[in-house]
Amino acid sequence: FHVLPNCVIHFSKWSQLVVSLSGGILDEEALLPAPQNISILSTNMKHFLTWSPVTVPGETVRYSVEFQGEYERDYANEIWIPISECSLIIVTQCNVTEDISATVPYNLRVRANLGSRGSKWSTLKVLFNRITTFLTPPVMEVSADGYHLLVKLEDLGPAFQFHIFYWRKGQERVHKKTVKEISSVVHLDTIEAGAEYCVKAQTYVEAINRSSNFSQTQCVHGSIWMTTALVSFVGFVVGVLALPFLAWKMSQIFQYSCCPVVVLPDTLVISLSSLLFLGCCIFTGRKRLIE
Repeated sequence: FHVLPNCVIHFSKWSQLVVSLSGGILDEEALLPAPQNISILSTNMKHFLTWSPVTVPGETVRYSVEFQGEYERDYANEIWIPISECSLIIVTQCNVTEDISATVPYNLRVRANLGSRGSKWSTLKVLFNRITTFLTPPVMEVSADGYHLLVKLEDLGPAFQFHIFYWRKGQERVHKKTVKEISSVVHLDTIEAGAEYCVKAQTYVEAINRSSNFSQTQCVHGSIWMTTALVSFVGFVVGVLALPFLAWKMSQIFQYSCCPVVVLPDTLVISLSSLLFLGCCIFTGRKRLIE
């Protein structure tokens, strides 16, 4: 009576072991866990599929990624397209930016591989559309060079544009400038020396018709060194031109102050010819006396 239950118990354990072993033999994928926590991190139109690692002690697990766009899902029998750059990789992320080429819902999946064995596919819980990418405000540097208001923006790529807003502080009128091609420095406007100007900007992507939040406002003062330099230069030129005249005028003043000019009467005025004649006579008379 007591032996039978033990036999039943042992038979039950043995049957479970057989079933477990047969299950392992028939379904090798069950031995390799599927990746978990599948998600997409998307910032500034750069999309990365990420997942938690599958750990097998002493082994290197590899991963493969596939995607399915709207066309494949609705018109091509729901086929999946492998991403060659993310085939049998050892990292737990895949750059899918080049494959997400349209503003439509995409599905992505990943599975783990160990030798000839592969796990089940793990798929995104929610379809991804690149319109949901997070756009960051542009990094910018505002400066004033003489009478020019300048701004330097980071280059995010050909898909990005920038809306720049600038105004003179204390005035309500705001100017807007759209920049499509980023050069080293963007010239905004000509400004007044000494006045304060403020600038803010936002990132814009035409393909998804979305803009980022505004950047932090930056304000600069119009440089006054150009005005100072111009005034100094004009003063120098005026000084150089006026100095000879002032020197001549001062000499005249001192001359008339120290040695005033006395006008001789006509009786004392001797012409040059009279002086020459008188001198000649004196010289001739002296010569005769000597002889």
